[in-house]
Amino acid sequence: MGFADFFNTEQSQEFYDSDAPHKATLSHELLGGAVAFEAAKAYEDHCAKNGKPDNHALAKELFAGFAGAALDRVVETKGADAWSDHQRKKAREHATETFTEEVYVQQQDQY
Repeated sequence: MGFADFFNTEQSQEFYDSDAPHKATLSHELLGGAVAFEAAKAYEDHCAKNGKPDNHALAKELFAGFAGAALDRVVETKGADAWSDHQRKKAREHATETFTEEVYVQQQDQY
């Protein structure tokens, strides 16, 4: 088994072929915005039940919804890309360790 053969496995090709950047989807952004909107609305309702005054409730809920959608977009694009890079780095480290161990074991068996 040569050095180049070790890095031409199906697993290594899978990591090299998966360099496409992650993209945010509109459905996830809408869902994230809706969840954030409902959370802000529930908080405003809770405050109203406890006698706290309500200031610009709808505006706050809408801003919370937009912030939730923006956060979802950042997490799906930046976070997923960073996680993929981290996984590829760990896979390369593991492959290097495995290859090194195999080479040293073969050399020790020869002597």
